[in-house]
Amino acid sequence: MLAYFQEQAELLDEETQEKTLSIYKLIMDGGVGGQIIIALLFVLLAVALYIYFERFFAVKAASKVDKNFMNQIKDHVMNGKLESAKSLCDHTDNPSARLIGKGISRIGKPLDDINKAIENAGKLEVYKLEKNVSVLATIAGAAPMIGFLGTVIGMIVAIHEIANSGGQIDIKMLSDGLYTAMTTTVAGLIVGIIAYITYNHIVVRTDKVVYQMEAKSVEFLDLLNEPV
Repeated sequence: MLAYFQEQAELLDEETQEKTLSIYKLIMDGGVGGQIIIALLFVLLAVALYIYFERFFAVKAASKVDKNFMNQIKDHVMNGKLESAKSLCDHTDNPSARLIGKGISRIGKPLDDINKAIENAGKLEVYKLEKNVSVLATIAGAAPMIGFLGTVIGMIVAIHEIANSGGQIDIKMLSDGLYTAMTTTVAGLIVGIIAYITYNHIVVRTDKVVYQMEAKSVEFLDLLNEPV
C-alpha cells in the first residue's frame, strides 16, 4: 500500500515538472527565429533603460535652481555690476542661468534683440534636454510590432508543420511555432510598455524644466523693464 502511494506521488511530481516551463526554456523552444527576435527586443530594452536613466539624471540636475539666484542677479543688474552677474551665470550649471547669461551679454541693445537672443538660447537648451528622447518613443512603438512579427513567423512555422504532417497533426510538431508566436508577442509588449512609460516620464520632467526656464526669462525681462 505504501509503495502504491509512493508511486503515485512520483507520477504527480513528474507531471508537475512537465507542466512547469521556465522563461529560458520557452525562449529556447521558440526556434531560431524567436530567439533572434527576443535578442533584438532585449537590446532595445537595454537601450531604452540606458537612455531613460541618462536623461533622468540630466533633467534632474537641470531642474535644480538656487532660490536666491534671481535675487542676486537683480542686485547685480540694478547696481550696474553686469560682469558680476555674468560671472554668476557662468558659474551656475543650469539652463535657466545660461539663458539669463545670454540676456545679460545683450544688455544695452534693444529689448527685442535681448528677447530674441534668449529665445534662441532657449531652443538650444530644450534640444539638449530632449537628446535621444525620440529614440524612446521609437522603441515604444517598434517593440510591439517586432513582437507581432515574431507572432507571424511562429504561425507560419506552425502552418508549415501542419501542411507537412500528412493529415496527422501532432501538437508537439506545432510547439516551436506556438512558442515563437507567444513569447515574442509578450516580450514585445513588455518592452513597448516600459519604453512608453519611461518616455512619458522624461517628457513630463523636461516640460517642468522648460516652464522653469520660461519663468526665469520672463522675470529677467521684467527686471530690464523696471524703471531706474
